[in-house]
Amino acid sequence: MSIVKDFNDYRARMNEVILSKNNLVMKRLWNLDTNTYEDGALDKKTKEMLGLVASMVLRCDDCIKYHLGKCHELGINTDQMYEIFAVANIVGGTIVIPHTRRAAEFWEELNTTLLKKSP
Repeated sequence: MSIVKDFNDYRARMNEVILSKNNLVMKRLWNLDTNTYEDGALDKKTKEMLGLVASMVLRCDDCIKYHLGKCHELGINTDQMYEIFAVANIVGGTIVIPHTRRAAEFWEELNTTLLKKSP
């Protein structure tokens, strides 16, 4: 199983558990998060790149993986991704480097998975 599939499966399963408890605050938080990344004055692609940089600086590996997946879906290429990584490392400092390693691993897997699906 791939690290991408493992992450996506776990995230979906646990989100379902959390949201099944019908906690109004949690549901509103999920809704606010979803709506934040919709097109507005900034497009989705820009917002996902911003979310990725913020997640890297805050050192949240789950958030990093989520935004990497969204960036991949929205057509960010590898050159652009490494510029995003550079911004995150400049803003966050060298403590972000371990998260960049894991992000690079996940990005490589996303690209490998895409290549396997191509005819």
